[in-house]
Amino acid sequence: MAGTGQLPLFTYGFRTFFVAAGLSALILIPLWAIGFGFQWPLNTDWPPAAWHGHEMLFGFVCAAIAGFLLTAVPSWTGQKGFGGAPLMLMAAVWLLGRLLVGSSAVWPFVAVAVADLAFLAVLALFLAPPLLRERNRNTPLLAVLLLLWLCNAGFHLGLWRGDALLSRQTLLAGINLVLILVTVVAGRMLPPVTTAALRQQGTNQVVRPSRSLTPSAVTFMIAVAVVDLIRPNGLIAGGIALAAAIAQGLRIAQWQGYRVLRHPLVWVLHLAYVWLPIGLLLKALALLTGVAAATHWLHALTIGAIATMILGVMTRVTLGHTGHRLQALPRTPLAYGLLTAAALLRVFGTALPWISYPALIAMSAALWTAGFGLFLRIYGPLLLAPRADGKRG
Repeated sequence: MAGTGQLPLFTYGFRTFFVAAGLSALILIPLWAIGFGFQWPLNTDWPPAAWHGHEMLFGFVCAAIAGFLLTAVPSWTGQKGFGGAPLMLMAAVWLLGRLLVGSSAVWPFVAVAVADLAFLAVLALFLAPPLLRERNRNTPLLAVLLLLWLCNAGFHLGLWRGDALLSRQTLLAGINLVLILVTVVAGRMLPPVTTAALRQQGTNQVVRPSRSLTPSAVTFMIAVAVVDLIRPNGLIAGGIALAAAIAQGLRIAQWQGYRVLRHPLVWVLHLAYVWLPIGLLLKALALLTGVAAATHWLHALTIGAIATMILGVMTRVTLGHTGHRLQALPRTPLAYGLLTAAALLRVFGTALPWISYPALIAMSAALWTAGFGLFLRIYGPLLLAPRADGKRG
């Protein structure tokens, strides 16, 4: 935890990296849409699609993961929070990676790769001591960070070799790791917060994780990740994706999200999770039948599941850790709705014959940008101000 003389932005990890995630979401997608629509060259020598995918995962998503972990680990271990100089260092390393990747055309390849790969390594070095010292049950998250780092390293190796397939596969592996993380974290978070919301409505029913569906869902997601590495785009991959979709669909149905529609901070987490079985089912349809309507399954998983979960968690954590009530601020549901509309348009918009593909990309990007812009407008002041209750953090 930070002293009173520090800037609020650098007193706790969620403040720094939720702002970073919000700003990167606000910058990266418009850049990609403008570059795609107008063939506007970016100051990078990477293939545009590779830059887009990499920065959304290792820039935007990893910033959000860092904000979550740098806030959760002190709570899990009872240790002092990360703030001040260590947090500034981590933020500087993250920002340096983004700047060098975005201007890779003017830097040596090794310099760009080292700057980009440094962030997850530095993050793990800060998180490891308290987790290992307390022998916390969440210590395996360090392995997740290591695997993400290896995916990023494989991506850079693919660029260096000119092996586009390696870069694509390692990028997909990184996305699958995040989906496994979503599966595990949501399984711990959604039942208790749903139960709490039901109690606020006067219902004493307890929502519990299923002892059979939880391991099944996690196992199938791991299987999806493995088969995508060794034999992607085949019937086996399609069959495993279908099994994972069924397990995830049964799991989210058990959590009864339809009963908490009066609680935006809760239903948005259910909404994000619903995109998991949808995305996996679309993937299975695309691989098993080749139906064109399922072509954009990846964006159902990235915009729908991952980005919506990030937005939902960031709003909830921001309120709780800045001393405010866990009640969505005005216009928060609108931000959720804009992002959901962006996902729906990106995934299913090609079925609308009167919208050209570049226009579809532009419209989806505009909705995404409006959603995250609204998040920064509503929750940015909370992230940049001292806690409302006068406590540290």
